[in-house]
Amino acid sequence: MRLRNKPWAEDYIHNHSHIVELNPYERKGQWQELFDHQQPLALEIGTGKGRFIDGMARQHPEMNFIGIERDKNVIVSAIDKLNDPDVHNAQLIHENAKDLRDMFGENEVDYLYLNFSDPWPKTRHEKRRLTYYTFLEQYQNVLKDDGVIIMKTDNRQLFEYSLVSFSQFGMTLQEVTLDLHANDDGTNIMTEYEEKFSEKGQVIYRCKASFTNNTNLK
Repeated sequence: MRLRNKPWAEDYIHNHSHIVELNPYERKGQWQELFDHQQPLALEIGTGKGRFIDGMARQHPEMNFIGIERDKNVIVSAIDKLNDPDVHNAQLIHENAKDLRDMFGENEVDYLYLNFSDPWPKTRHEKRRLTYYTFLEQYQNVLKDDGVIIMKTDNRQLFEYSLVSFSQFGMTLQEVTLDLHANDDGTNIMTEYEEKFSEKGQVIYRCKASFTNNTNLK
């Protein structure tokens, strides 16, 4: 989906530096300093318009959340959602997360969310999938030893690919759900894409995986 360009977006981002960390590479290893309380840190890659991170931050005040979004035309909507005095535990990063190790220290993150990532279905684009092993190496580095990856997607091929990728990397699959909404999970926070896909009758897949018992070194 092609998004309308918002020429004012850059200024809007800079004018909301209390929500968007403008120097994320200098924040490496010190993200907890941005929050009122030091508590488990969750990272969402591809925050989009912010519905998920906003909902999670409100549902889980006992956690801190950081959302990464590279599209300036989209992140402004996330800023609007989090620009609320009732939300103290969420921050944003406007960057392309090519390598999380440039922005986060070892063992700094407790949870990592991959919500409706681009499936990159063509074989020649496999290395761009966010569950390709080079990305898993990044996640393993920034996640704590007992950290968890939570992935949701409507794309069965990406889901199956990711399950194999996790397993081949030596990860432990803690949950594999083939029809998330059929389980009537009242704690699930839907993204904008998730709501749109589910309204069309598409099945939503979710899995949780960890690096526990993984013999690969960080």
